[in-house]
Amino acid sequence: MIENTLLTQIFIFVLAASAGFELITKVPPTLHTPLMSSANAVSGITLLGAILVAGQLGGITATILGLFAVILSTINVVGGFMVTDRMLGMFRKDRRKQE
Repeated sequence: MIENTLLTQIFIFVLAASAGFELITKVPPTLHTPLMSSANAVSGITLLGAILVAGQLGGITATILGLFAVILSTINVVGGFMVTDRMLGMFRKDRRKQE
């Protein structure tokens, strides 16, 4: 069984980061915004996980890292909704131009 050591966790993080980078670079530019809007749901799950970590009775380090994760996840979710709203706004018909 694999031990849950810091080295193993760093290896998993580097592997996930490099796989994510490779996947994102292979996506055509026309699909970046729809991909981001669908990935916004994953950011919401990240936010819930960060809230759970921040609220656990653990050490002060875990609480501070959890709070930092909550802040970054919230920025990511709000930014994702703003970009999605702006993208959908491009497809709305402007009523002022029709008059």
